[in-house]
Amino acid sequence: MKALSDLGLYFSDYLLILLLIICILTDIKSRRVYNLVLVPFLIVSLAAGFITGGWALLLESIKGFILGLVILIVPFSRGGIGAGDVKLMAVIGGIKGTVFVIYVFLAGALAGGLLALGFLAANRQLLATLAGLLQTFLRLMGRHGVVIHTGSRENEAKAVYFPYTLAIGAGVIAVYAAGWKSF
Repeated sequence: MKALSDLGLYFSDYLLILLLIICILTDIKSRRVYNLVLVPFLIVSLAAGFITGGWALLLESIKGFILGLVILIVPFSRGGIGAGDVKLMAVIGGIKGTVFVIYVFLAGALAGGLLALGFLAANRQLLATLAGLLQTFLRLMGRHGVVIHTGSRENEAKAVYFPYTLAIGAGVIAVYAAGWKSF
């Protein structure tokens, strides 16, 4: 087995790996991603980017941060993920840049969907959720007479939550496994 140093990893890669480990553990334990963790990682990544690549790399880090922040605003605004997940994606963009954060977003979204299916199945809510999705689909298709899922408050109380940092982490792993590493 190769050592991490033999894999051609950069300082930003080590920074990202450490950030993910901390955030995943705290999210699992307390369902929170702490600013006290995110802010120092962002500052270090911006400083390292400037030191190693000057203004160009600093600008790429800032653009990555902004893109990472914006890319999850819609799921956050719809209540699908927490603010900590949005800020984590922003810091990932600050550490690795715009292209990397787009790849992580896409791979993380796929991983999140699979994780959601697994969590729903484990909580015996997969069939009810699929029935609700079918009802929504049928409504969109113009068939309003079918009632499968009510979407009542009692169903909201049964909502299944899982730490989305797991999906983000899986997205990062997928991007690395695909061989794409930014700066």
